[in-house]
Amino acid sequence: MRLRTLLFLLIFAALPARAQTTDPLVTAAQVDVIGIDYGLRITGTLGNAAPRAIYAFDGMRGEVVSVTLTTKTGDLDPMLTVLDADGVPLAHFDDMGSSRDLRLESLRLPRSDRYLLVVARFGYALGTTSGTYDLTIERVGVSSASGSALRYGDTIINEISDVTPQIYYSFRARRGDIVNIQMQRISGNLDTYLQVVNQNALVVADNDDMPGSGSLDAEISNLVVEEDGTYVIIASRFGQAAGRSAGGFSLILEEAVNSGMGNSLAAALPVLEDLPMEGELSNEHYARFYQFDAQANEVVSVRMERLNGSIDSFLAIATDTGVELTANDDVEGSQNSAIENFLIPADGTYTIIATRFEREVGQTAGRYRLSFERKGNALENVPTDMQFIPYGSTITGSIDDATPQRLYAFFGQQGDVITAAMTRGDGDLDPVVSVLDAAQRELTGNDDADGSQNARIDRFALPATGVYYLRAARFSGEGRPPTHGSFILVLAQRFD
Repeated sequence: MRLRTLLFLLIFAALPARAQTTDPLVTAAQVDVIGIDYGLRITGTLGNAAPRAIYAFDGMRGEVVSVTLTTKTGDLDPMLTVLDADGVPLAHFDDMGSSRDLRLESLRLPRSDRYLLVVARFGYALGTTSGTYDLTIERVGVSSASGSALRYGDTIINEISDVTPQIYYSFRARRGDIVNIQMQRISGNLDTYLQVVNQNALVVADNDDMPGSGSLDAEISNLVVEEDGTYVIIASRFGQAAGRSAGGFSLILEEAVNSGMGNSLAAALPVLEDLPMEGELSNEHYARFYQFDAQANEVVSVRMERLNGSIDSFLAIATDTGVELTANDDVEGSQNSAIENFLIPADGTYTIIATRFEREVGQTAGRYRLSFERKGNALENVPTDMQFIPYGSTITGSIDDATPQRLYAFFGQQGDVITAAMTRGDGDLDPVVSVLDAAQRELTGNDDADGSQNARIDRFALPATGVYYLRAARFSGEGRPPTHGSFILVLAQRFD
């Protein structure tokens, strides 16, 4: 036993000095360290050319891990050591009875850091055995002790009392993650209370009683993470340190199904102008969300092109609250989608929804390319004193000798079918309504509709995309005196 201890000290001393640095990244870069993740099996070989190998894994405070080394070929007599980032040994063993296989059943990690697994043959450089082995590290679970670092899917059990009225847990999250946390009483009269605090010590969410549960359990649902970082869960009781309830609880940390940037309206990706972005749709994620800011009367275009798979694309533009304003399924007989020359109705943030035909119940899937283009302000060349009216507008005005006509600007797309109606309000006004192009040349007009003195243009198809003018005027004919009065003007898009 004394000999083995001496050999271990010799082995540890033989590790390069950089392996004992306080910077784990430097350690990993300069000691030929091989990265290993939980659940992965790595096969290695030890012999005269390489009497030891070093592996690194990132662990979190409170995690409980197990390590298994299985000899495969040769007469290898292995040794296994776990070191922290400072090179301090946390565990070491070399024999398991008559077996040459090694297993560390459980090791609780003292802090969130990078750890080293040193696999060596007995005797290190002085040894004589050689052979291959399989190495696996598993995350067995996490300690329920205050200060432990949790991962999504973890469940822990602990107790709130007057001695420990608050218990702290941390978790790492990325921007766009959507997090659910539940704290349920399992004993005593505990009235649970939850808080989540960000890296700046600001409370980003809290809850006393789970909504609609009628219980004293606490729940934080659909918390959207605003920035990458470490967050702290404070598990406590109503009144916290001044509270009077106590008892055991279970705490569950979960990631929502639609978690991640671009997977929900709440965590939409910023769309890049004039730089196509690629994505993928599946049954699990059948829609992707992108966001952009725009000003009133800006014109934008969005296109969604299938790259592979069976995807039958579908596009929509919505407000930041999810109210859809326009959509397109197929363009030009293809399974690609395009929303061309959409007029932004008001200053604000808008969402592009890139999805598939029939959305959640759809069956197609595959990769796509999304492109976004700004085309400027639709009213750039419209006189600044000109009133702009969108489809669906109803306005009032008057015609007299000083103002024999009034002009209103509107934006339309090629093929839009419109109706414009001008109805007399009072006076003897004989209305005339006309549609003018961007150069204010008349395209169509009407004097009397249905034998009355009201005017109506019915189902006129716009010949091109751009700015048009609606002119409200009065009939003027030879031998007829000019008329005067108020009017009601309506502009509508027809879909029948």
